[in-house]
Amino acid sequence: MFHTKHLNLSRCVRPVGGPMSVNLGALILAIVALMTMNITTGARDAYTVDIVESEEFGNYLTNETFFTLYRYLSDPQDREISTCYGSCAKIWQPFYEESLTINPELKSIDFDVIARDDGEKQLTYKGWPLYLYSKDTKPLETNGQSIDGLWFVVNPQNLTR
Repeated sequence: MFHTKHLNLSRCVRPVGGPMSVNLGALILAIVALMTMNITTGARDAYTVDIVESEEFGNYLTNETFFTLYRYLSDPQDREISTCYGSCAKIWQPFYEESLTINPELKSIDFDVIARDDGEKQLTYKGWPLYLYSKDTKPLETNGQSIDGLWFVVNPQNLTR
């Protein structure tokens, strides 16, 4: 024989407009306030130059949409000169952003803009002109890494190969 107990649910359910709905309203306001603060303080994807981390390459630079930024070892670092023109520049597009917003882990002093021989502008990082690789078709791809032993992702802590 089964015995059933009658549960008194009046303690668990509150009528609409009671103290529970006030708490729910306060919770909703708090969530909206937190969401607004996140937007105004700069969400991670708002940086025109950002840092991502991978097991294979460590930290490396990306653009705002998380496409990998590369450097070209044929570019003379100290002189901030690009040597990639013509068919090279079609595959390796010079990277430039008019309004630079960087990840706080980076220093603005490390960035500069150069005037290319073709009249375009290009952003540099620690003297290295920055490029996007045309065969990176999705965010976070690094298909250009080590091509011809000359193209490398830009690791802000280690600018050696």
